[in-house]
Amino acid sequence: MTGTAPLNGSAPPSGTVVPGPSETPGTPHAADGSSTGYAVGRTLPLRVEAIRQFRRRRTLLAFAILLILPWVLVAAFEIGGDSSRQGAPALVDVATSGALNFALFALFVSAGFLLVVAVALFCGDTVASEASWSSLRYLLAAPVPRARLLRQKLIVGLAYATVAVVSLPLMSLVAGTVAFGWHDVRLPTGGTVPVGTALGRMGIVIAYALVSELVVAALAFLLSVLTDSPLGAVGGAVGLVIVSNILDAVTALGGWRDFLPTHWMYAWTDALQPQIQWTGMIKGATISVAYALVLLALAFRRFRNRDIVS
Repeated sequence: MTGTAPLNGSAPPSGTVVPGPSETPGTPHAADGSSTGYAVGRTLPLRVEAIRQFRRRRTLLAFAILLILPWVLVAAFEIGGDSSRQGAPALVDVATSGALNFALFALFVSAGFLLVVAVALFCGDTVASEASWSSLRYLLAAPVPRARLLRQKLIVGLAYATVAVVSLPLMSLVAGTVAFGWHDVRLPTGGTVPVGTALGRMGIVIAYALVSELVVAALAFLLSVLTDSPLGAVGGAVGLVIVSNILDAVTALGGWRDFLPTHWMYAWTDALQPQIQWTGMIKGATISVAYALVLLALAFRRFRNRDIVS
């Protein structure tokens, strides 16, 4: 009989279809072959993934460090007192001039390493951690389509990375207001900017900092797909950023340094000029977005063909 295996245990005749445990005769199916009632859009909701990531100790620890750092810097300035140096003032020299100056200084000292580590942590620990816990294949058996699983984890990782980058200057504004008051911004190049204008420039600075960290996020996410070690994914992304910074210091490379992902990381300082200079930020944003799109495309392509055994 077609659709029924012989009782004597022999192989069914050629062309016979043997239903699986969940494929009993008469089970309704959609046009694409999936079972009726199964909705891809309901698998692994963003809310569920966000809660899972938030409950992890590394998330709470990362945010704790970012929120405590401004107060540590305030204490350092209070203990050390004012510094006086000859020549044009730097961001550190005007850091105690007001809350906005202090927030800009905190962002400047954190962008090159601390924020890089935070972004790499949130985006590089997503897939690799599931693989290290041997839970990745169970998520896919839920069943969650591979592209959707990767997309949901990327969205949540980028969301937490965005909150991390934004939380540092916001807490710095709070700490700076308490310690140094609310005053016009003193520019390192001389002159001042009214508070209203300075807030707009602060928004530009934070937005550019987010865009410049996209390449770090994409690199960490790609490494998370390639390895089962969360530490390897995060450390690999941070290590490659360090290598890029070292190469950027080699002036013999000339114009080739413009294509390094970290060369334009501090281009947001052009917003602290009397007149905003957009050239560097436009170049930096273009380079960062281009790298990020290529790295994310590689991540999705690799994960689609990956043999999930963990």
